[in-house]
Amino acid sequence: MEFDADLTACAQLVEAGDPERFAAVMAAPVAARGKLFPLYAFNIEVSRAPWVTQEPMIAEMRLQWWRDALEEIRERGVVRRHDVVSPLAHILSPEDTERLDDLILARRWDIEREPFEDMAAFRRHIRDTSGGLLAVAGQVLDRAAPVEVLEKAGYALGLANWLRAVPALEAAGRIPLVEGTQDALRGLAQEGLEALAEARRGRGDMPKAARPALLPVAQAETVLRRAVAVPGRVADGALDPAPIARRMALTRAAVFGRW
Repeated sequence: MEFDADLTACAQLVEAGDPERFAAVMAAPVAARGKLFPLYAFNIEVSRAPWVTQEPMIAEMRLQWWRDALEEIRERGVVRRHDVVSPLAHILSPEDTERLDDLILARRWDIEREPFEDMAAFRRHIRDTSGGLLAVAGQVLDRAAPVEVLEKAGYALGLANWLRAVPALEAAGRIPLVEGTQDALRGLAQEGLEALAEARRGRGDMPKAARPALLPVAQAETVLRRAVAVPGRVADGALDPAPIARRMALTRAAVFGRW
C-alpha cells in the first residue's frame, strides 16, 4: 500500500501521540495500516481536545467540530477537507460514526473536571472510549468481526490504560477513580482480567483480517495482573511492563494472534 499525504500525516500523528498504538499498527499487515492510522489519529485529536485549552467553551467547540465531521461522513454528503477526516470518510460506516460520536461525548469528562457520578458512569466512560474505539477498529478491518468480543477486549484495555494514567490524571487536577482504596483498585483490575478472559473465549470467531485491531491489547494482561497483585503500583505509576516485555508480547500477538 502506498501512503498518500493524508495517511502519512495520520501515521506521524499516531507515532508522536500514541507510540504504543503506533507500534501495534506497524506490527500489522500493510493493508491494515491505512485503516488503523486514520482511526487512531482521530482518537488522538479528540482525546487531546479538552487539554489544549483552559476554556471549557473552546474545548466544547473543538469536540463539536469532530462531531460535525462525523455527521458529514454519516450523511455521505460533502465532507470537510482534513488530514484525518478525509481518510476516515473512506472507511467508516454509519454505525462506526455513531460509536465514535459516543467516544467524543465521553471526552466531555475531561473538560468538566468533575468526578464520575458512580461506577456505572465510570464503566460507561471506559466502554465508550476504549471499547468503542477497538470495536470500530475491528469493524473497519472486517465487517464480520464480532463486536461483543471487540468491545470486551477494548474494555479490558481501557481499564489497564486508565489505571496506568491515574497519577497523571490526578496531577492534572482530575478525580479519576470513584473509589481509590486498595480493594477497589484490585477489584477494577480483576474486572479487566475477567473482561479479557471473556473476549478471549471468542478469539476463534475473529476473522484473520480483523486481528490487527487486537494487537494493542497484548499489554493489558500484564498491567492488570500487576495491579491485582500490588494495587499500590497504581499510585506509584509502576504498572508498565518492561520495554522488552512489551515488544515480546506484541510480537507474540502479531505472529500467533495470542492477545
